Amino acid sequence: MLTRLLSDDFPRSRVLAVLLVLLLIALAFAPFLFPGVKALNVAAKVLVFVVLVASFDLLLGYTGIVSFAHTMFFGIGAYGVAIASTRLGPTWGSLAVGVGASLLLSFVLALVIGLFSLRVRAIFFAMITLAVASAFLTLASQLSELTGGEDGLTFKVPEVLSPSFEFLEQPLLGVTVDGRLLCYYLLFVTATVLLLAMLRIVNSPFGRVLQAIRENEFRAEAIGYRVVVFRTTSSILSALFACMAGAMLALWLRYNGPDTSLSFEIMMDVLLIVVIGGMGTIYGAAIGSALFMVAQSYLQDLLRLGHEATSAVPWLSALLSPDRWLLWLGVLFVLSVYNFPTGVVGRLRARRT
Repeated sequence: MLTRLLSDDFPRSRVLAVLLVLLLIALAFAPFLFPGVKALNVAAKVLVFVVLVASFDLLLGYTGIVSFAHTMFFGIGAYGVAIASTRLGPTWGSLAVGVGASLLLSFVLALVIGLFSLRVRAIFFAMITLAVASAFLTLASQLSELTGGEDGLTFKVPEVLSPSFEFLEQPLLGVTVDGRLLCYYLLFVTATVLLLAMLRIVNSPFGRVLQAIRENEFRAEAIGYRVVVFRTTSSILSALFACMAGAMLALWLRYNGPDTSLSFEIMMDVLLIVVIGGMGTIYGAAIGSALFMVAQSYLQDLLRLGHEATSAVPWLSALLSPDRWLLWLGVLFVLSVYNFPTGVVGRLRARRT
């Protein structure tokens, strides 16, 4: 059963297996293990980014395609849910319409970009996707009647997913069993299913061909594979998974705006997480997302403690100022790349421990 679920792609490292199991347990029981609004938000963001980063890894790590339009599909999924819920009301039907419409739009756009651009090599394709993503961001900001413009859209979700809906009168293990908790577990199940689906794809004959194209595109074409078809299919699948990640984010936040799902900073975060976790592994998306999100969310708090503890040493206290958290995040990234050039997953698999 486990073999089928993991598609015969086992961690191949005892340390990595332990880390993945611990991460799964932490996310499955996050509301009970880490009580508090902030901790639950961090856990939910980890789930969203696991899907988003894994979908980008399918494109970059397995096919060798560098695309800067990935957050466009992420934003389409988020806007699909937000617009449908705003126009049609807080119902399950509107959520289904929003997700379905955003998946369809993502499919069409990914197909068009693939057919017109994937014949272009390397950096030229990356620049084309960057231009498309920038145009879509501008469009989302200007179509204020539809998207809410720079202010974005705040919407309601079905009552059963709202914090005001309580399933039990008394807390369970100190945690209120309400719609917010149900929404978190909806995200958890969705992220797990999508991650297993991506594992299935990359370990199928289709996935093997993608890896062959990544390693040597001309050789793959010479032995009879239609490279453009496989690359376009990979782009479409990646876009659809990214779209689902965007829908998950909008459902959790009950809000979406240009900076929330379409900003270039999100694309940079995705690239960093892929490098930290390890390209071409899928598991790296889970490990990298957890490490990056926790560091991004709690580094300021840790620096604040260090700042206060070293107040007697002015230069050290200034260096540990919470305002310099981005500096320290950059230092941590450089150290992680230096010590794990193939990512955390790649390094652990190479050790075979």
